[in-house]
Amino acid sequence: MGAASPMFMMLLMFGVFYFILIRPQAKKQKEHQAMLAALGKGDVIVTRGGVIGKISGVKDNELVVEVQEKVRIRVLRSHVDGKYDPKAAVKDNKVDKDKAA
Repeated sequence: MGAASPMFMMLLMFGVFYFILIRPQAKKQKEHQAMLAALGKGDVIVTRGGVIGKISGVKDNELVVEVQEKVRIRVLRSHVDGKYDPKAAVKDNKVDKDKAA
Protein backbone atom coordinates (compact mmCIF):
# COMPACT_ATOMS: atom_id res chain seq x y z
CA MET A 1 0.00 0.00 0.00
CA GLY A 2 2.96 2.31 0.51
CA ALA A 3 3.86 2.57 -3.21
CA ALA A 4 0.27 2.79 -4.43
CA SER A 5 -0.72 5.59 -2.06
CA PRO A 6 1.23 8.43 -3.79
CA MET A 7 -0.07 7.30 -7.18
CA PHE A 8 -3.62 7.24 -5.85
CA MET A 9 -3.21 10.74 -4.40
CA MET A 10 -1.92 12.08 -7.73
CA LEU A 11 -4.89 10.56 -9.58
CA LEU A 12 -7.26 11.95 -6.98
CA MET A 13 -5.74 15.44 -7.34
CA PHE A 14 -6.02 15.26 -11.13
CA GLY A 15 -9.66 14.23 -10.78
CA VAL A 16 -10.39 17.15 -8.48
CA PHE A 17 -8.65 19.60 -10.84
CA TYR A 18 -10.58 18.18 -13.78
CA PHE A 19 -13.99 18.60 -12.17
CA ILE A 20 -13.26 21.96 -10.54
CA LEU A 21 -11.19 23.73 -13.22
CA ILE A 22 -10.90 22.02 -16.57
CA ARG A 23 -14.44 20.75 -17.18
CA PRO A 24 -16.30 24.02 -16.37
CA GLN A 25 -13.85 26.03 -18.50
CA ALA A 26 -14.31 23.68 -21.47
CA LYS A 27 -18.10 23.90 -21.08
CA LYS A 28 -17.98 27.70 -20.98
CA GLN A 29 -15.77 27.78 -24.09
CA LYS A 30 -18.14 25.45 -25.96
CA GLU A 31 -21.13 27.66 -25.07
CA HIS A 32 -19.24 30.77 -26.26
CA GLN A 33 -18.40 29.09 -29.58
CA ALA A 34 -22.07 28.14 -30.05
CA MET A 35 -23.12 31.73 -29.32
CA LEU A 36 -20.60 33.07 -31.86
CA ALA A 37 -21.88 30.67 -34.50
CA ALA A 38 -25.48 31.74 -33.85
CA LEU A 39 -24.86 35.48 -34.23
CA GLY A 40 -26.89 37.07 -36.97
CA LYS A 41 -28.10 40.33 -38.43
CA GLY A 42 -29.94 42.47 -35.89
CA ASP A 43 -28.23 41.09 -32.77
CA VAL A 44 -26.83 43.67 -30.36
CA ILE A 45 -23.33 42.70 -29.27
CA VAL A 46 -20.43 43.90 -27.16
CA THR A 47 -16.83 43.37 -28.25
CA ARG A 48 -13.88 42.56 -26.03
CA GLY A 49 -12.88 46.21 -26.30
CA GLY A 50 -16.24 47.33 -24.95
CA VAL A 51 -17.77 48.56 -28.22
CA ILE A 52 -21.53 48.06 -28.31
CA GLY A 53 -23.34 47.85 -31.62
CA LYS A 54 -25.93 46.13 -33.78
CA ILE A 55 -24.89 43.60 -36.41
CA SER A 56 -25.81 44.90 -39.86
CA GLY A 57 -23.91 42.37 -41.94
CA VAL A 58 -22.32 38.95 -41.58
CA LYS A 59 -19.43 37.44 -43.52
CA ASP A 60 -17.41 34.31 -42.72
CA ASN A 61 -15.20 35.56 -39.87
CA GLU A 62 -16.24 39.21 -39.94
CA LEU A 63 -19.25 41.09 -38.67
CA VAL A 64 -20.27 44.55 -39.80
CA VAL A 65 -21.40 46.33 -36.66
CA GLU A 66 -23.35 49.58 -36.68
CA VAL A 67 -22.24 51.56 -33.63
CA GLN A 68 -24.22 54.67 -34.49
CA GLU A 69 -26.52 55.63 -37.33
CA LYS A 70 -24.50 55.33 -40.58
CA VAL A 71 -21.31 54.45 -38.65
CA ARG A 72 -20.21 50.89 -39.25
CA ILE A 73 -17.11 49.00 -38.25
CA ARG A 74 -15.85 45.55 -39.18
CA VAL A 75 -15.17 43.25 -36.24
CA LEU A 76 -13.72 39.78 -36.20
CA ARG A 77 -16.28 37.26 -34.99
CA SER A 78 -13.73 35.89 -32.52
CA HIS A 79 -13.50 39.28 -30.78
CA VAL A 80 -17.16 39.39 -29.82
CA ASP A 81 -17.54 39.01 -26.07
CA GLY A 82 -21.26 38.30 -26.15
CA LYS A 83 -24.73 39.59 -26.80
CA TYR A 84 -25.50 42.85 -25.04
CA ASP A 85 -28.49 43.16 -22.75
CA PRO A 86 -28.84 46.71 -21.39
CA LYS A 87 -31.14 45.55 -18.58
CA ALA A 88 -28.55 43.06 -17.35
CA ALA A 89 -25.83 45.71 -17.54
CA VAL A 90 -27.88 48.06 -15.33
CA LYS A 91 -28.40 45.28 -12.77
CA ASP A 92 -24.67 44.45 -12.76
CA ASN A 93 -23.79 48.12 -12.31
CA LYS A 94 -26.27 48.46 -9.45
CA VAL A 95 -24.82 45.40 -7.69
CA ASP A 96 -21.28 46.81 -8.05
CA LYS A 97 -22.36 50.12 -6.49
CA ASP A 98 -24.07 48.30 -3.62
CA LYS A 99 -20.90 46.32 -2.89
CA ALA A 100 -18.80 49.48 -2.88
CA ALA A 101 -21.07 51.20 -0.32
